[in-house]
This record gives sequence, C-alpha cells and structure tokens, in this order.
Amino acid sequence: MSFAGKQAIVTGSGSGIGAALCRALVAAGAEVVCTDIDGAAAERTAGALGDRARAARLDVTDAAAVQAAVDEVLDRAGRLDLMFNNAGICWGGDTELLTLDQWNAIIDVNIRGVVHGVAAAYPVMLRQGHGHIVNTASMAGLAAAGQITSYVTTKHAVVGMSMALRSEAVPRGVGVLVVCPAAVETPILDKGAVGGFVGRDYFLQTQGGKPYDADLLARDVLRAVEKNKAILVRPRIARAQWLFARLAPTLLNRMSMRFIEGQRAKQAEARSKVR
Repeated sequence: MSFAGKQAIVTGSGSGIGAALCRALVAAGAEVVCTDIDGAAAERTAGALGDRARAARLDVTDAAAVQAAVDEVLDRAGRLDLMFNNAGICWGGDTELLTLDQWNAIIDVNIRGVVHGVAAAYPVMLRQGHGHIVNTASMAGLAAAGQITSYVTTKHAVVGMSMALRSEAVPRGVGVLVVCPAAVETPILDKGAVGGFVGRDYFLQTQGGKPYDADLLARDVLRAVEKNKAILVRPRIARAQWLFARLAPTLLNRMSMRFIEGQRAKQAEARSKVR
C-alpha cells in the first residue's frame, strides 16, 4: 500500500502521537488535515509540514463538527482514505476522588470522540469501497491498572469497538486498526499526578523501561495499516504484559494492588519526614 496522495484526518494532532502521525503521513506522501481542540497547536503541527498539511480546530465531542471535517475533505478531494481517531485525555487518582464531571469528560472525548469519527468516516469508506480507520487506545485497554480507572474504562471500550467493527468492515474493503501503546514520550506523561505521584513516574513504574518514541510509534502504525493488522502493541515488551493479562488476570490484579499499596506507603513515609 502506498500513502502517496492519500487523504487523511488526524484528531488530537496538536502534540504527541497525533503530531507524530501527521509527520509520518506527510513524509509518506499523504495529504493530512491536522485537527485538535487547540487550534493553535494544530496550526503549529501543520505549519511545520508544508503544503500537504492543513490545520483545523476540532472538538471531537461535537458530532456535527466531526461530520463537517469529513465533509470538507470529501468536498475538496472527493474521498477520505484514512481516519485517525487519536484525541484523548487521562484522569489519574483514586476512583472515589473522580467527579461525575470528570467521568463524563473522559467518556465524551475518549469514547464518544472515537464513535463520532467512526460514524462520520465509516459510511463514506463503505460507499467508496476502501479506506482505513485507526483508533488510538492504550495498553490500558488491554491490561487494567488501578488509579487510572476512568482511562482504563474508556480504552477498553475503544479496543472492543475497534475489534467488533473490524469484523464487519474488512470483508467490505475497509481496514480497522487499534493502536495500544504503553508509555509514549508525549506531554500527557507530565500532566498532573496519579495517586499522589507524577504521571510519568506512574506510567514508567507500571509499564517499565523508558517511554516509546512517538515518531517511531507513528511509523509502526503506518506499517500496521499497510499490513492491515487488527491491533498494534508497542513497545514489543508490552506484548508480554498483554499475554500475562490474558493468561493470569487475577495475578496481574494482585500485583497492581501491591504496587499501589507500596506507593501509598512511600508517600506516607515521605510526608512523615516533612513534618
């Protein structure tokens, strides 16, 4: 499969994985609409990529706006080849501390945002007889971890929807890929705290090693699209965690409990030393 001349939309492209996907697509010859709720960030991504990238502000929780973004590409180019539903947010902390507003916000972005992208792009691709939908989930969609309960909930939903949709779509000429990375070097790692400690520390301690490079992940994604894969798990070591979660879910859950309790003990000790 060649990406030359392909028409693509990427949501959440202002930074991180989304921006890396835009870079990889343009490098491969595609024409990309870089979208983000932060219009200025989308402009920065597109502005660095030349004439084959354009920017648009897009709130993925607005179904009509997502449909309008797809319609704009159809009006201009006559087709939509690739839809990357990548926008997402993450809340951390003990579940009882999450407000209903936070629950609703993460469901709106991480689940409904993907649903809106699929609802707008999939019928177009069926009519065309070709296309590819790529949904960004997470290792959190394959292996549950405490203190990011709302994030785990939404990413499991994205994995399930993607796999179910794929069983319908592929025989009709439309590919579906769900991307499940462990910790990736993106701004989300340094935003806020999870259970009282920095998000970066949480993700690296639960997922091991150093963060995966976003540009390397983006190139992996395009290769997975070329091969019409169902699921992409990166880094490769994360596949072992995925297998472990499938074969020994109770044991993994116990390990998660011990990790969380260990972190709480460390935090309590640190607080006692400050007094």
